[in-house]
Amino acid sequence: MRDAWREAEELGVDSIYTWDHFYPLSGDPDGRHFEGATSLAALAAATERVKIGALVFCNSYRNPQLLANIHSTIDHMSGGRVILGIGAGWFERDYDEYGYDFGTAPERLKALRRDLPLIEERLSKLNPPPVGDVPIMIGGGGEKVTLKLVAKHAKLWHTFADPETYAHKSQVLAEHCRAVKRDPETIARSLMIPLAIGRDSAEVDRRVAKARAVFPALPDGQAAWRAAGFLAGPPAQVLADLDKWKAAGMQRVLLQMLDQEDIGALELFARDVLPRL
Repeated sequence: MRDAWREAEELGVDSIYTWDHFYPLSGDPDGRHFEGATSLAALAAATERVKIGALVFCNSYRNPQLLANIHSTIDHMSGGRVILGIGAGWFERDYDEYGYDFGTAPERLKALRRDLPLIEERLSKLNPPPVGDVPIMIGGGGEKVTLKLVAKHAKLWHTFADPETYAHKSQVLAEHCRAVKRDPETIARSLMIPLAIGRDSAEVDRRVAKARAVFPALPDGQAAWRAAGFLAGPPAQVLADLDKWKAAGMQRVLLQMLDQEDIGALELFARDVLPRL
């Protein structure tokens, strides 16, 4: 992982994220896996420039004030580069295996609403304080609760959606911002998308097939990937698809690299796509 992080930073990406699950979400359900907060500390130590965070920490797994302190400590390790990503949680196996109460979605959202002010308060009390401002990123797209919390607490919003859905939810977020007298433009909007890129169609097909060999639930073929809201194709196709999300309000794209050892895909994106964004 450290080698992949360093390669990505050298290629010019501006942020790298871990995640916060205890088991893989696809492929081998008991495959190799590392804890999120410890991985984030390793990411801080391995890089020098990029912003770092998790997509996203589950609010249920750690005391919220401890989570704030963890991020402040890693912020010092990184020289002020930490983003505090958080969400209500959803992966039931994590809860069951580690002894957390899964409850219901409304209960988990209620806990997130309760804990966000505690995180903000603890960040303001810590000695030493964080080096940077530790912006809060909230993950999710629920229109009745989650996007209201984004409008009130977050500097970044993160979700998964096709362009049409993304545009709709971005508009809902803007309405919630206006309800609390906040400028919607003060919230950066991000989106994570799986990527299969190649110099030609045959190379893209090979990367799609390799990804499906590890993650069988992925769509089969480039057209199916794009229909699912993924990026698949040569650089020109990837740029055209990204333009659709940009028109929908997306400001930051977070690439889901399904093969960490395939640096060639990231090199191609960095050379032929990134400069044109």
